[in-house]
Amino acid sequence: MIKNFKNLRVTIMGLGLHGGGIGAVEFLVGEGAKVLVTDLKAPDRLASSLRRLAKYRDIKFVLGQHRSEDFTKADLIIKNPAVNPQSRYLELARKNKIPIETDMGIFIELCPCPIIGVTGSKGKSTTAALVYKLFSSKIDKICLAGNIRVSVLSKLKELTKKSLCILELSSWQLDDMILHKRSPCVAIVLNLIPDHLNRYQNFQAYVEAKKHIFYYQTKKDILILNFDDPIVKSFSEEAKSQVIFFGKNLTGKIPQNQIGAYLKDNELYFRNETEPIMKLEEIVLKGEHNIYNILAALTLAKIYHLSDNLINRSLKNFVPLEGRIEFIKEAEGIKFYNDTSATIPDAVMAAIKSFPDTKNIVLISGGEDKELDYSDLAKTIVKRVKKLILLKGSASDKIIRELKELLGSDAKYVKLVAGDNLTDMKEVVKLAMDFCAKGDIILLSPGAASFNLFDNEFDRGDQFKRAVKEIVIRT
Repeated sequence: MIKNFKNLRVTIMGLGLHGGGIGAVEFLVGEGAKVLVTDLKAPDRLASSLRRLAKYRDIKFVLGQHRSEDFTKADLIIKNPAVNPQSRYLELARKNKIPIETDMGIFIELCPCPIIGVTGSKGKSTTAALVYKLFSSKIDKICLAGNIRVSVLSKLKELTKKSLCILELSSWQLDDMILHKRSPCVAIVLNLIPDHLNRYQNFQAYVEAKKHIFYYQTKKDILILNFDDPIVKSFSEEAKSQVIFFGKNLTGKIPQNQIGAYLKDNELYFRNETEPIMKLEEIVLKGEHNIYNILAALTLAKIYHLSDNLINRSLKNFVPLEGRIEFIKEAEGIKFYNDTSATIPDAVMAAIKSFPDTKNIVLISGGEDKELDYSDLAKTIVKRVKKLILLKGSASDKIIRELKELLGSDAKYVKLVAGDNLTDMKEVVKLAMDFCAKGDIILLSPGAASFNLFDNEFDRGDQFKRAVKEIVIRT
């Protein structure tokens, strides 16, 4: 591990738009490195990130392309997590014995405080934010970073030994972390559903990547697992650390010290405590899927002896995260929700099921496929969705095929609007409103990647919110 970056020639591969690349640049410039940034995106696609770096005059940029010499004449390569490890440019660096690092790799080597890591296929951001909310009133220096649009390196200088760091960790970041033979001292695994199969060879390879969150834990560390997810539950068989389960119904022969938070008669309990922590209805977060996020965060809070009063205050005031069934506004009796962070079919189904089953949802969905199965989502759409608008992309094509399989030749019964020509979010929202009556819901929940039409899923959500606000004002 390189710990002195002064005067090193560093190539940052992938500036991106989520903040990780910016954090890496700012950290390395501050450490005295000579930084070159290269990204396949053209400058106009990276405008928001470039504006934030405009004050640094000595950075070199190679945009819209990668050059071989930037990977052979450097002292260090910093790889964006989204970059495929098998990239031919990275292979070139390896052949020339140039070390390849990531922002997460640097962070875990230099972080002075305990790390709580949260992973899963869905719910990572919400659970990490819940943990942050619960612990922020007890610990002075606490940071929330990782796969949550906050660079880990941007937080590094704020941390001391008495701090606490909460990281939302994607499978890609866990792949990077494992190269350092490190795992968080506390790890939470929420669920495992097929995702990123355009990156991993198969689902099992994706599962193995998620295991990295506990792979190097010791018997002093803690692993918090979802008892109701069979794959996640099975992680306990490989763990060296202390395992604690959470779930709706913790049944079976579970040792007392492995019982975490659970649900009973719509009240939240911990272990053998006779009094409930609080009623489920008192928590702002709604939706069946969020119950597990709450139970995971509660388990951690109770392990570390946070009082029920503190937990109650924190959860009653918790504000749901942007882009996760985020209520935007109500106009003309229509409610608008932004669920742009739903990038897998299961997340869309969870969003749909969080509303009453009155078939009053106009769903905006689709985008680019990640080699996922859309058959169950198609069934949910037929049962629960009033109208469907699909954003152009390969995932949308799959959804159309699945709907035709269900409905045969009478596919028009699906009330499907194929959005091949819909590239402007304003037009999409206008179209959705045409299908609405008072009391209906317009829900953006794509279940797919965004990169064919938008900079990222957050850009997709931001465009949706702007369109809603502008159109509603005009009408």
